[in-house]
Amino acid sequence: MIKHLLKKLVILCTSLFVVVTLTFFLTHAIPGDPFSDEEAIPEEILKALYQHYGLDQPLYVQFGKYFNNLLHGNLGISFKYHGRTANDVIGEGFPISLTLGFEALLLAIGLGILLGSYAAVKRGKWQDQTTMLLAVLGISVPSFILATLLQYVFAMQLDWFPVARWGSFAQSVLPALSLAALPTAMIARLTRASMVEVLQQDYILMARSKGLNSFQIIYRHALRNALLPVVTYLGPLTANVLTGSFVVEKIFGIPGLGQWFVMSVANRDYTLIMSLTIFYSAFLMVCVFIVDIIYSLLDPRIKIGKV
Repeated sequence: MIKHLLKKLVILCTSLFVVVTLTFFLTHAIPGDPFSDEEAIPEEILKALYQHYGLDQPLYVQFGKYFNNLLHGNLGISFKYHGRTANDVIGEGFPISLTLGFEALLLAIGLGILLGSYAAVKRGKWQDQTTMLLAVLGISVPSFILATLLQYVFAMQLDWFPVARWGSFAQSVLPALSLAALPTAMIARLTRASMVEVLQQDYILMARSKGLNSFQIIYRHALRNALLPVVTYLGPLTANVLTGSFVVEKIFGIPGLGQWFVMSVANRDYTLIMSLTIFYSAFLMVCVFIVDIIYSLLDPRIKIGKV
């Protein structure tokens, strides 16, 4: 097990190095620079800015300095937001995205597994068809359309929830629903497909012959094996949801990582673009790593040292 974990750790570190390298050079390949949109800046001041931020140096020198700072936990200073570091931005934005994502994740996992299991039990009946139709709609409707629709119906027409902003539980309900729609639909479809297959296994037939009721069969025997594909999906899903949705946070005016990322790209703020991309990538890799371990614990047939 230790050998397996070390191997995974080496792969994780190598992948992260590749992400850092590609992100750095692709970011600097964007036409223009963080100060190209500034108007009426004297040439002397512009040169001083380039020198202050090290933009006048060759790219390989800039990369070496950035990577060295990264190893020491220093993500750099924002080019556009004076006095703000990338560490500050992540420290302020991530807890907000984490809170919103945690609500959406709980909703997606709970509702998705419930709907998928119910559809599998009612296979071929109208309940199954209705549930899968809702799942298709959840996958097909873009998050920005769903977010706008929820704002119009539940905030503007019914006045049940605030239209936007962040600070209270009521303000998190609509963005959490918008963020949870797609993963709920995906989990429901995965659970149904897996549950239908599991319910046809011999040990399930044996459980039925012993007189166990449907709840006992599903909860004690079928659900654990049926969740294996769902657990595989939870790795990237968790990273995506917990770090925030760019579109949803922008629509609802939530100051999470998603909104910061959108603004950093628009401003060509190299430091923030690279820091947020690296943070998201590292978070995704860690989540996938944890899911690998959970997957092996759920299925005794899988030995962690042989994965």
